[in-house]
Amino acid sequence: MTVSYTKDVTTSTGLGCFLKLLGRWRGSIYKIVWPNLLLFLGIYYGLNFIYLYALDATWKGYFERMVTYCAKYGGLIPLSFVLGFYVNIVYTRWWSQYTYLPFPDNLAILVAATIKGQDDRARVVRRTIVRYACLTFTLTLTMMSPKVKKRFPTLNHLVEAGLMTPQEKNLLEQIDNDFPPYSKYWLPLAWAASVTTRARHEGEITTDLGMKGILDELNGFRTNCGRLLDFDWISIPLVYTQVVTLAVYGYFLVTVIGYQFISETTDLKEIIIFSFPFMPIIEFFFYVGWLKVAETLINPFGTDDDDFEVVWMIDRHIQVCFLLVDKIHQDHPTLGKDAYWVQTAPSILPFTVASQEYMRECPEWSTEYMHVKNTDQDFIIPEYVTQGDSQKSDGRELWKRLFVRKGSGIGGFQLKRVGGHVDDSDIDEINSYEQSGPNKVNISPLNRPRTEHSDEFEKLRKERLISRKEKLLKSIDLLKLDAEERKKIIDDLVK
Repeated sequence: MTVSYTKDVTTSTGLGCFLKLLGRWRGSIYKIVWPNLLLFLGIYYGLNFIYLYALDATWKGYFERMVTYCAKYGGLIPLSFVLGFYVNIVYTRWWSQYTYLPFPDNLAILVAATIKGQDDRARVVRRTIVRYACLTFTLTLTMMSPKVKKRFPTLNHLVEAGLMTPQEKNLLEQIDNDFPPYSKYWLPLAWAASVTTRARHEGEITTDLGMKGILDELNGFRTNCGRLLDFDWISIPLVYTQVVTLAVYGYFLVTVIGYQFISETTDLKEIIIFSFPFMPIIEFFFYVGWLKVAETLINPFGTDDDDFEVVWMIDRHIQVCFLLVDKIHQDHPTLGKDAYWVQTAPSILPFTVASQEYMRECPEWSTEYMHVKNTDQDFIIPEYVTQGDSQKSDGRELWKRLFVRKGSGIGGFQLKRVGGHVDDSDIDEINSYEQSGPNKVNISPLNRPRTEHSDEFEKLRKERLISRKEKLLKSIDLLKLDAEERKKIIDDLVK
């Protein structure tokens, strides 16, 4: 069962919310590391005892040279690099397996909404479809989870549990005997698909769209079950796991020798006898604990403390599915006006005394308090606009004159506001293209706009365009130009 500690880390204030987690035993690093740590200390003190009391001077010299060599070159093993990549791969694989765990809730809701009959026949169809989905899920887990296999070791146990009928068991065994090499976890979903199509022909399902929705959910459910079996079948390459394991245990075999206290370091043998390898133990906790994390995550359907609760999920799925398709089928509270019927939408929902400190918590956008100076709010355009690869727009010198800033060395002024319109010929060309071009828009006659007042609309449109021209002319500051230059610019804009 997964060890959950979310409720203990709701806040990071104080000395640290993670410190309170260090005292836990279940799922902790102490529980999975202590056997290895005892072995490490046993080897360490065993070598120490042999060095002090079992070796003569010659062999002590050999041992001391070995200790010196291991202490000097033991750090050459790239343990952090190897472990880091391996744990990252294992963690990604572990989370992917969780995301592929199938939940039949969507299927049950769709079945309940599609098959609306209240008679026993419709009820049998609904319950059978979701039961087959739960049976497929259970068969899948019996192939990959020791806990589920212990609960349902044979098909007879599934019959006794009510997930399968004796007739269905006989059919499954018969097909399994005829085609023994392959797993048959998908067979109940094939039965569910047949029941769905039959319900459509019999009128229990009234639309093809509803039948397709149920079949899509069944296919998605089978896909997730198949992905889980793929993870069980295709493991991380064994050579990579062996490399990581050998690197970790080989490193600490070198460490247990390289950290020995020898006579070259001190003459006080009573200190040697009671010496404690503090730093090697800290290092051991980090690296071996890191390796144990990978060992725990590599098979989340096993029997570790942090493995998935697949046994609980079997009971949960069958109960929720039967509730959705039978107990609460077409059952909902009486329709009525909500509490905010008059005001359309509430300005704010009420708070309790305990939550009143969160009343003013609203998200703030990153640019909410950003201020752009007035001098930086003016529009600018490129020096000239390219109409083709070799043709440049006429009047680029005019636009350059309009948008140059004062004091830049070029006589002129800055345009404060830009407004424009599209010529009537361009509009007519666009409309004709939409009506007869290759990408024409087909509009239903019922949805076509009414054109009784098209002349009046055209008149108003032209008046608005003239008004916009006048506003544009008024917005141009021509005070710094002479009369002839000003008249030339106005004539160009009007054209």
